[in-house]
Amino acid sequence: MAGFKQPDFIERQAAAAKAKKAALDKLRAKTADPALAERLAAREAHAAERATLKAARERERAESEAREIERAAQAEREAKLAAERAKAEAEEREQALLAQQKAERDARYAARKSRGKRR
Repeated sequence: MAGFKQPDFIERQAAAAKAKKAALDKLRAKTADPALAERLAAREAHAAERATLKAARERERAESEAREIERAAQAEREAKLAAERAKAEAEEREQALLAQQKAERDARYAARKSRGKRR
């Protein structure tokens, strides 16, 4: 049996060049394949479709956020109006109560005055 022969520099260089040439030929054959072009076109079309859908989702999300902000502002305005109405009603009730108390006080005072004049 013969022993293992170490390849010299020239043989190694030739083997590397041959491997590079084979890899390059394989790549050229792959890029010339019409099925690859179809797959790449389909991939680009799918990417464009995804980008369009993403933009639509973002637009919808922005519109939804704007509607939610408007709803919150409307609710805040309604709450403020309700609070003002409640405050006005409370002031009105207070004024009515004060007027009623004054009328009762005046009636008691008039009754006391009229009792004093009879004697």
